[in-house]
Amino acid sequence: MNGLDLDSARKVLDSQPFSRLVGARIAAFGGGEAVLEVAVRDELRQQNGFLHGGVIAYAADNAITFAAGSTLGPAVLTGGFSVQYVRPATGRALVARAAVVHSGRRQAVVRCDLFAVGSDGDETLCAVAQGTVLSAPS
Repeated sequence: MNGLDLDSARKVLDSQPFSRLVGARIAAFGGGEAVLEVAVRDELRQQNGFLHGGVIAYAADNAITFAAGSTLGPAVLTGGFSVQYVRPATGRALVARAAVVHSGRRQAVVRCDLFAVGSDGDETLCAVAQGTVLSAPS
């Protein structure tokens, strides 16, 4: 995604069927950072009414990969990531803000903070993730 702008990144995200299913959108992209947003709806909740942890993990994974792709180039794959859930996510939206911590020629390490956005617009940290993204062979 190196050399791509926000509109191009949005097209890449829209080409992912699962991202369309979840309803994700990229709000910011470039310079080693990416912000991914997901509107919370009933289909994305678990049995207690909280946003499902799998949706949070998805948002972390994709935000991490897009942030790394802005430094490594478009052919990237997640090498692995971990998520630490801080508190249950409630509200109207999920925001995943990812930033490259270190980028080399073939891999990047990225941190992602995930926030639940309430109806008043206040953000509450609900998870923290970190991942490694690798340049994919052409």
